[in-house]
Amino acid sequence: MSVDVNNFFGTYTPRLDDKARLFLPAKFRPRLESGIVLTRGQENCIYGWTPESFSAFTDRIRETPFTNRDARNFVRMLYSGASNEVPDKQGRISVPPVLRQWASLDRDVTVVGAMDRIEIWDAGRWNQFSSDQEQVFADMSDEVMPGIF
Repeated sequence: MSVDVNNFFGTYTPRLDDKARLFLPAKFRPRLESGIVLTRGQENCIYGWTPESFSAFTDRIRETPFTNRDARNFVRMLYSGASNEVPDKQGRISVPPVLRQWASLDRDVTVVGAMDRIEIWDAGRWNQFSSDQEQVFADMSDEVMPGIF
């Protein structure tokens, strides 16, 4: 079995330092060494995209009619909090205040791989979300994601 090196996976528990910097998980660093785009994510987490993945994502958004109010509002929220960060030599990135506030980040965080992006969560919020979703995931059927199972 080969592993798709273009996907992020796994769960990690780094901490924010006193300057609100996050040590990226070592396994993610090679793919993110040239930069990471941080944005607001659903469920009040932070999405972290490679520049290429973010570009592909926003290309799909551009196909949405400009006249669609929900699409305009989504773009506003996505881009108004977005930040392009480059990890330092130790693999740390700064997490801007607007995103820390969005995700309620303090010190303990959880970083999860989510296919073409990473997600940065407040550790307590992630633990609650994960706990709430475990049985839903275990019971998931073809009705939820047709053609997958």
